[in-house]
Formats: sequence, structure tokens, C-alpha cells
Amino acid sequence: MRSFNVMIVWEGHLQARSNQPMVVQLPSISTTLVQTGIRQRLPETGQNGGSHIRDLMQRVQKLEESSISGSQTEGSPKFRARYEGSQPSVSRPSPADTQEWQTVLNKSRDWGRSRWTGAAKEFSVVIACYSAIIEKGTNDRSLQSSEVLEVISEAGNFLRKCKNRAKAMKIGRPTRGLPSPDLGFLVPSREMSDVMATLYVESFEPTLRLLHIPTFWAEYQKFWGNPDGAPQSTRLKILLVVGIGSCLYDHGDRAAALCNIELVHQWIYSAQTWLSGPLEKDRLDISGLQVYCLAILARQVFSIGGDMIWISTGSLVHTAMQIGLHRDPKHLPEMPVMEAELRRRLWYTVLELVIQSSLDSWMPPRISFDEFDTEPPSNFNDDQLHESTIDPQPHPKNIFTATSVQIALIESMPTRLRIVQALNGLKSDVSYELALELTSDLLDCLQIRGSLVKGGGGSSAFHRNFFDYLVRRFMIPLHYSFSNQARTNPLYHYSLKVSLDAALAIVSPEVDDRFSRLMATGGGLFREGIRCATSAISLELLAHVETQRLNGTLHRTVQYREFLKQTVFDLIGMSEERIRQGETNVKNHMFLRMILAQAVAVEMEAPVELQVALAARESLELCNDLLKTREDTSSIPSPDDLALSGMDGIQAFDGLGTDVGWESFFPIARFGPYM
Repeated sequence: MRSFNVMIVWEGHLQARSNQPMVVQLPSISTTLVQTGIRQRLPETGQNGGSHIRDLMQRVQKLEESSISGSQTEGSPKFRARYEGSQPSVSRPSPADTQEWQTVLNKSRDWGRSRWTGAAKEFSVVIACYSAIIEKGTNDRSLQSSEVLEVISEAGNFLRKCKNRAKAMKIGRPTRGLPSPDLGFLVPSREMSDVMATLYVESFEPTLRLLHIPTFWAEYQKFWGNPDGAPQSTRLKILLVVGIGSCLYDHGDRAAALCNIELVHQWIYSAQTWLSGPLEKDRLDISGLQVYCLAILARQVFSIGGDMIWISTGSLVHTAMQIGLHRDPKHLPEMPVMEAELRRRLWYTVLELVIQSSLDSWMPPRISFDEFDTEPPSNFNDDQLHESTIDPQPHPKNIFTATSVQIALIESMPTRLRIVQALNGLKSDVSYELALELTSDLLDCLQIRGSLVKGGGGSSAFHRNFFDYLVRRFMIPLHYSFSNQARTNPLYHYSLKVSLDAALAIVSPEVDDRFSRLMATGGGLFREGIRCATSAISLELLAHVETQRLNGTLHRTVQYREFLKQTVFDLIGMSEERIRQGETNVKNHMFLRMILAQAVAVEMEAPVELQVALAARESLELCNDLLKTREDTSSIPSPDDLALSGMDGIQAFDGLGTDVGWESFFPIARFGPYM
């Protein structure tokens, strides 16, 4: 009976989707493909029956292995290593585990066991074509025709040109040389800085509480009165606030926007240099922690090492605990109410950054609710809190204040922490019952607390979009292994529905110019959520087209398919905008064009492999032109005359963007040991 109800819900979902308009206007956002796949699971007998069976089987296997190696005596080195602790015992991994973790041996970044997309056969043509473009070879005979090989060769040439241009653009980054000591502190005019700082305070601060606003504005005014006399932490704090706010500012033209990005990069590197210097008192305090959080946020907004944020948040949480933020102020020496509330806000912002980075990196969050007792902040407006405030009365939770969005996020934090712990644990094996339980809790938080963050209640469209994005994106990876199985097992159709609903909500936020600008430039968490959503939508498009081809309804029911195609088409446009705004990773655009070309080729009964290769070539040619246009508006020398001989092979394509590329989501065996 349960499965029947699920099917009814899903059919209703498809019908509702098919009645939507075919053209969907989406804000500027970046897209990439992420993981999907099928985990091998044992039949479960009750809530914990599956794990008990697996444990029993593993014990039997260990006993069998120990009997085979019985010749090892107590004096043998292996015996001593195992029982004397000189070297931990390592059991032989399964082939699946070996492939999942192979990346750790071949790259400086570990993307763990998260990349499941390669298990989806719908992407096989795209993967094979890309493998041929980067000259890693493919066994797909359909790609061996002279016409297809010629197109692939041309696509490879354009990809090399894009790589050269991207590499030249990165030469001027601070880490590639020693910048002038004063360059990091060049500041826009006072008038422009005022606007940008206000944009940060009005948009980001209500969600990620870092500052006491009246205190910040007092520091800001004092800074402009004597910039050279301001403490280093204050200068960096103000520069980072202005820099983050600048991503929401309408610079008027792309040249001015790109110049602003280069300037903000200097500020971010200056902050990172200061934070990584010898430990001093001016770093180990509230102001230093604020700079740390702002630097992490700025790195993600401007795509500077956005894929390495998890490492930085580990140091961030350690710093926060070192100054006692993990203890509620009532357990500490008496302090003013304003300081106590600031500490609570700052601690939960640290936790938010940690949990978000754990989801993106597919690594453990390194914190649990057993390790802190800090209470959530109270529902105060900042003007209620002053250094002399003794006993202020917080507003009821149903009254919107400057802290309401953070409080709403905190309501869902235990559930989201459980999700990343379940997904990223060393022995994680998420049962369907657990996935449904976590989804129900997350939906309840969205409905109950999200009702406070709504239009007309004091919040802005940016607040509502940001809150929804930070919470809803956890549903897609939670359900990926089940939603992919739903195509062959109807019992998992609810997971497919949840994933698609979340994906479509993420790529179709409430119309807001500021949020659109953020998603057009942001990396890190602002990129990964879109990447997950795009994966779900792209996979659904290819699977739906193939299903209709097989059952003969390809030319009869087109509404839902056209809706998905239009969504992918809009995302392609947003990927172009990201390149215009400073992105150097062209693979996002290329893969989306290839996916759309595959769907159209199936519809038109055209050669799929040729159409996919043509789409890749056209995409890379366009991206090369976009990058060349950016070169013409900057002082970077053109790399057209650079020798291409040294750029052959996979090494020429490693690190095309500031974040990991799509190939990390594909089966490692496809690209050999150097992927």
C-alpha cells in the first residue's frame, strides 16, 4: 500500500510539472554536473537488520582471511604490527572502495566516495566524447568515424586554447608572485565603499551573523577618519565587508566588474596572509575570528580556493573553540549581554560554514552537538544591544528581526549535521528509512521556520533565497543513490520527486538582482549546490527522453520534456554569464551543451555521437571567444603565441577552473590513473 501511495504522488508531480510554461526565466547561476549512482545494498530485515548481517559477513570474511594467513607467527613482523600497534592493520578494500578513493593518490584534493554520476549510463556518450577530446582515448566504436574524429580534434584544439588563456589570466594572481605591500589596501572611493558595505550588511549579515551592526558602523566611521591608524584586524574586516558587498553592486560594465574582482582578490590574500602569520593576540580574539569568517565567505563568493574551504573551516572551528565560543556565556565569567549574544551568533555562523563545507567536500564535519553547549542567539535587533545593556527583552520568535534568518537556519542545523555525518562517515551507509526521516525533518523546518522568512514579514527576496538555498540543497545528495535506482525500482520514486523538486527550486529562486549577481560569480557553496541541482535535472532529461523513445511516446507528450530542456538551456546561458564575469572553467558550459545536444539528437533521430561532439566544439569555440574578449579588456598578454606542444595530455587540462571540474564525477577508470 505504501508503494502505491508513492506512485500516486509521483504521477501527480509529473502532471503538475507538465502543465508549467515551457519557458522558464532563471537568474544568473553557474552549473556543473555531480554525482549520481547505485550503491550495492543487502536486503534489510528491520531497522538495523541490514547492518547486523553485514557485520556478521565481514567477521566471517576476516576469520577466513586469518585462517589463510595462519602461518604468520607471533614473531612475524605482520603480527607485531597488528597487535603491538607499530602500524595499524589495514584490511584489503573492495574493488568499489579502491575506485572510490583512487583520487586521493592522484590529486592533491580528495573528493572521497561522493562521485556517483559515472554509474548513470545516460552519461556514457558524453563521458566517452570528453575522454576523446582530452586525448585519453575511448573504446566507443561510434566515435571512430572520420567525421566525428575530425570534430573531436577541433574541439581539443579549442580546449587547449581555453586552457592557455585561463592560465595566462591566473599569472597575475597574488599567489603567483609577490604583490606590493600597499596594493592589498587600496580602497574604492568613500561613496562607493559606503554602498558596498551597506549591501553586505543588508544581504549577507542577517543570515551569517558576524557583526554587531552599530559597533561595525562606528569602527567604519573611525577607519575613514584615520585609515593608517586603524588596527590591522579592523582594516581587514572593513575591506572584506566592502569586498563581499561589491559582488552585489552593479558596476555598470564588465571591465569595471573585473577590475573590482582583481582588487578584492588582493584583499582576500592579504587577510589570508595575516591570518596565517605567527600566532599573536590580535588574531586569537573575536575580531580575528570575524576576519577569518569573512575571509572564508569572500573566498567562496570570489572563487578563490572554494574547493578547499573544508580545510580552512577545520582551523576556524578550532580557533573558535580556543576562545571558548563552544561554551555558552552563562558558563563563562560574567560579560555584557551584547558580548554574550555576539559570541552565540558567531559560534553558530562558524557551525554553518563547517556544515556547508562538509557537504561540498564530502568530508566529515569534525564537530558534533556533544562538543558544545552554546545556546542559539536570542531574537534581538542589534539596536537593542549596547555595552551598557543589562536585561533586554528579546522579541517573540514570530516577530522578524535582524537575527530571525539565522535562528531559522539553526532550527534545521541538527538535521543537516546528521545528513553530512551519515553521508560522509567512513562507514556510512544511509538506509532509505533514515533518508526519509531526515527529509521529513528538513521539510518541517522549511515549512515551520521558513514561514517566518517570507515576503511581507520584513525579510528581503535575497534573505529568502539564501535561506532556502542553504537548507534545500542538502536533500539532493541525500537522495542521489535512491533517486537513481528509482528508474528501475518504483519504490524509490519519492526520492526522485524530492531530488527534482529541490533541484528545480534551487535553479529557479525568487527573482532578485542581488542574488542573481551572487550566483553568477560565486564559487564554493554557491557553486556546489547548483552543480548538484544541474546533475539531477540533466539526468532526468536524458532518462526521460530515452524512456519516451523506447515506449513510443517521444512525439506525443512533449510538455515535461520541453520544460526540462528549457531549464538546461537557461542554465547554459547562465554558464556563459559566469565566464563573462570572471570564471575560467569552460567545462561547465561544454557539458551542458553536450547534454542538451544528446537529448535533441534522440528526439530528431540523428546520430547522437556526432551531435554531442559538434556541441562540444561549438561550446569550446564560444568560450574561447569569451575568454579572448576578457583578455582584450585587461593588461594580460595574449597566449595565442604560446607553444601548444607542452600542453598535450591530461596535465594540460588539470585545474581549468578555480574549483574541481566535471571529470571528477566520472568513473576513474575512464581516464586512467592521472585523472
